[in-house]
Amino acid sequence: MDYTNNGALRVVYGDFTLGVHGNGFDYIFSYAQGGLESLVKDGYEWLYRCPKPTFWRALTDNDRGSSFHLKSGSWLAADMFVKCKEVEVVMDGISQGKPCAPENNRYGGDVYANEMKIIFIYETITTPATEVEVAYTVKESGCMKVDVHYFGAEGLPELPVFGMRFIMPTIADRYVYDGLSGETYPDRKKGAHNGIFVVDDLSLTPYLVPQECGMHMDTNHVKIYRHKSLDNSRDDSFEQELTFEKFENTFSFSCLPYTASEIENATHHEELPPARRTVLCVYGAVRGVGGIDSWGSDVEDAYHINAEKDISYSFIIR
Repeated sequence: MDYTNNGALRVVYGDFTLGVHGNGFDYIFSYAQGGLESLVKDGYEWLYRCPKPTFWRALTDNDRGSSFHLKSGSWLAADMFVKCKEVEVVMDGISQGKPCAPENNRYGGDVYANEMKIIFIYETITTPATEVEVAYTVKESGCMKVDVHYFGAEGLPELPVFGMRFIMPTIADRYVYDGLSGETYPDRKKGAHNGIFVVDDLSLTPYLVPQECGMHMDTNHVKIYRHKSLDNSRDDSFEQELTFEKFENTFSFSCLPYTASEIENATHHEELPPARRTVLCVYGAVRGVGGIDSWGSDVEDAYHINAEKDISYSFIIR
């Protein structure tokens, strides 16, 4: 293979990382961390941690009343700790395996390609264990398609959610989305209407006990706006934007300043840590919230997520 062609993507095969660079974007994929370690657009960093599969949403009062946490609590541990067991790099349709040191020495300096696909296989710590495959496909324009596949396994309890969690370095100024109005869930969306909506307050809904909130169903795209960074040498007066959009089917998302486990750990709002980050979760499956009698009836059957069945979805990052 000619590793020095005139492809639009400049690829750098490092010892433990893979760099994919183009006009206005720089992506770094980490074999050691098991994911997309850095997403830089026009010199501005959008990631604080590698995106990972997410399986948990904070409990609601109805979840506690129906003892959902006792049935499916293992997914909270899986949400916090997940193992990346395998990595594969595909360049212009040809698998390169996992080209870490010393295998990466065969590439020499910069390599050029028209399309790069990086596949990460994760293994959960549930009993029984199962796998999630996340594939990032980078095009010449810098557009990145993310394909996510959960492999169902017999004997696993029902899932609260399934998706990908992106943690950004600073709190977002606002987000704008095209989808259903207000906070919606699979069993709480009939009163919503389609449109484009601006949300400039990322704070949690002020329930007495911090709990699940902020979900938006049937989304076509969401744009996140930030101006602050962790780089003291930057001029942070200019607002930056990153877009997540549907590939074929709509997705669900939440954009909050806390992870589900941080919300779960607080019994009152003053116990939450200061809002420093943006936690964007892009979901392929969401359990209903119930609330039929407020305190104990399970979610209706149509709004459960069967963890024994496969779940697949895709979205695009621009």
